[in-house]
Amino acid sequence: MPKKAKKQQQGGTPATVALTTAGVSFTVHAYDHDPSHPSYGEEAAEAMGVSPDRVFKTLVADVDGTLTVAVVPVAGSLDLKALATAVSGKRAAMADPTLAERTTGYVRGGISPLGQRKKLPTVLDASASAHATICVSAGRRGLEVELSPTDLTHLTDATLAPIARA
Repeated sequence: MPKKAKKQQQGGTPATVALTTAGVSFTVHAYDHDPSHPSYGEEAAEAMGVSPDRVFKTLVADVDGTLTVAVVPVAGSLDLKALATAVSGKRAAMADPTLAERTTGYVRGGISPLGQRKKLPTVLDASASAHATICVSAGRRGLEVELSPTDLTHLTDATLAPIARA
């Protein structure tokens, strides 16, 4: 049974600080994270009552030796070949989770594309542009931020490309 999402005014994470500093419109959604849930993204979508097509997960991959952020709908999965192509690379693989956490400053399941410790090349799946707003991690498990895909693209200097598969 889905958990009721709670709305919160200020998340206090580097992601929400970055959004506030940039002056963009956003909404923070908080929910009680269940550590036994098999998918962080699906748990967020269920808890908020939002379609999994509008909730995006943040993944960190290694593209030819460069850590790269991929933001894809939780309803699908990352196409590593498409990600490599989007950043003019040859080969992509999922990054070591410990390295991803250390580089971004966030824990797995709470990695946000915003406010990362080190700015990484970012690719947002093109399906995001079909929605007025999308949800991404606000920087910790159980906390999501809703914003326009245009603002997310601008704030992360993201490339928009078809990098997800159903």
